[in-house]
Amino acid sequence: MELNNLRPSVGSTKNRKRIGRGTGSGHGKTATKGHKGQKARSGGSIKAGFEGGQMPLQRRLPKRGFTPLDRVEFSLVNISQLDAFEPGSVIDVTSLVSKGLVKSDRLAVKILGNGDITKSFKVSANKFSQTAKDKIIAAGGSIEEIA
Repeated sequence: MELNNLRPSVGSTKNRKRIGRGTGSGHGKTATKGHKGQKARSGGSIKAGFEGGQMPLQRRLPKRGFTPLDRVEFSLVNISQLDAFEPGSVIDVTSLVSKGLVKSDRLAVKILGNGDITKSFKVSANKFSQTAKDKIIAAGGSIEEIA
């Protein structure tokens, strides 16, 4: 066996279909392109999204801002909701989820200062508003910001 007598297996290769080579071939005359029109001409391709001169859909719809990739979404909890806990308890993300104040522990939690607080707690969350910090500390509690 030598390189000059290597051949593909019988039936593994096929001759390409040669169109536009006379009427006897079955693909002559219009060469499978139909009659006239843009698609029958050479170079007659239509760009994706082209609608025949009508204003295309992607230009008819309005642009609507953008979504920043570094946005952090917070679950919001007001300090008035923290009265559901016993005085002196430690409030963290897992305890908020167990009470049903936060849906998931995957989102960051921010404590807001809406309402009043009467009990003292040790609250740990990702973020606090300034009024929430002031009200928790004024009630005798402590805060801890987690990363």
